[in-house]
Amino acid sequence: MKKTKVIATIGPASKDENVLKALISNGMDIARINMTHSDYQFAEDIIKKIRKIDKELNKNTGILIDLKGPDIIVNTFEGGTAYFNTGDKIRIYDDPCLVGDSTKFSVSYNNFVRDVKTNTTIKLNDGLIELLVLEKGVDYLLCEVKVGGFIEDHKGVNVINRKLNVPFLSKKDKEDILFADRIEADFLALSFVSNYEDVLEVYDHLIDIKNDRLAIIAKIENESAVEDLDNIISNSDGIMIARGDLGVELPMERVPGIQKKIINKCHMEGKFSIVATEMMSSMENTNRPTRAEVSDVANAILDGIDVVMLSGETTVGKYPVETLETMVKIIEQTEKEVDYYKFIDQAMRTENEDITGTIAYSVVMSADKMKAKLIMTPTMTGYTAKKISRFRPSCPIIALSPDEKTIKNLNIYYGVYPILISKITTFDKILEKINEVAKSYDLVKDDKYIITGGYPFNDVKKTNFMKIEEMR
Repeated sequence: MKKTKVIATIGPASKDENVLKALISNGMDIARINMTHSDYQFAEDIIKKIRKIDKELNKNTGILIDLKGPDIIVNTFEGGTAYFNTGDKIRIYDDPCLVGDSTKFSVSYNNFVRDVKTNTTIKLNDGLIELLVLEKGVDYLLCEVKVGGFIEDHKGVNVINRKLNVPFLSKKDKEDILFADRIEADFLALSFVSNYEDVLEVYDHLIDIKNDRLAIIAKIENESAVEDLDNIISNSDGIMIARGDLGVELPMERVPGIQKKIINKCHMEGKFSIVATEMMSSMENTNRPTRAEVSDVANAILDGIDVVMLSGETTVGKYPVETLETMVKIIEQTEKEVDYYKFIDQAMRTENEDITGTIAYSVVMSADKMKAKLIMTPTMTGYTAKKISRFRPSCPIIALSPDEKTIKNLNIYYGVYPILISKITTFDKILEKINEVAKSYDLVKDDKYIITGGYPFNDVKKTNFMKIEEMR
């Protein structure tokens, strides 16, 4: 069983039920729906199919809704595309009705001309085109094309080292949050977070709609987010290292170091981390990854990432299922090389000196020393399972809970495999159920597994017992 979790983004290449079933069967833990490119009808259809497949396969696939965020895009061009020649002068307008060509275009933000200053660098289409603002007119920016290329309708606009006065939550984002609440999504990813106050704004909105279920994932995509990283991590459930826009906003050579820093900080804080963008992008068109992509996935796992994510590979790629299968093979092989003791030691040095933390440490150390096959934990809130996950045991963590919200939330944590059970009140019944589940994992005689949790099951707020069992 792999311990690193996989998010797959769902799009045209993966929307069919048979493809979704293959993805879920082969290791997709969470399905991501990107609201920048999806409408509600598409999203609801995908979620309906996933929940049907989950019932068939007895799975608990998580649903992640990714908000559009305060991004800026170009509007339309004649024929849908244009070419900007290096050295040419072009004009940028706010007017949404203007149709662009090779000499001009407009953007989606109405105050773009007002907010952007001269000598500012603007990048288009994931940084492939670069413009320099020479002067400001009444209703336009005059720019020189520093790096030319093709541009299509609705491609992204990045203003380098300038924070524009775009509200963090747009009307669409608020509607999308209501949609995520209505369809009972499990995770909400926030695009283009600048500081921790953006995260708090979303929490305030969730409080207003009485939703305490959605886990918040802050996406790190710009310099200001990197500068406020500690506060953003503290106020989020997890972090996504969105390397696409991050590599446009910042020099791309800085991205690997920032990625390692974020993974380490999240581990020290007990928050999950996700690495995203171009992990296996060559498999959009070919049936095997490059060696560099294999190393990229493996190194993220060796660094301690909780989750790896597929984007274009599963939305528009030719080989969505094959890509996932290949990624899972890389994960399973790499996890054999992980220095688990390093992560145990790192977590213990920053762990609170409380009962739960101490028992979690003891459980993981015991499991590793005895080569236990499983760690079994009954849980109401998922707290014990999350705590054990932070210590990175070398064996899977089987979390049993009667709460479906807890089960879905745990699906994103490293090494945790949640199982929905009926409500159980007595200690003996809990142990009976755990032993029954343990047998389903094909343990042989003398194989060891560890049981840990809090008792009384429904009342206690901390982990207070640990029990070592041998299969008989």
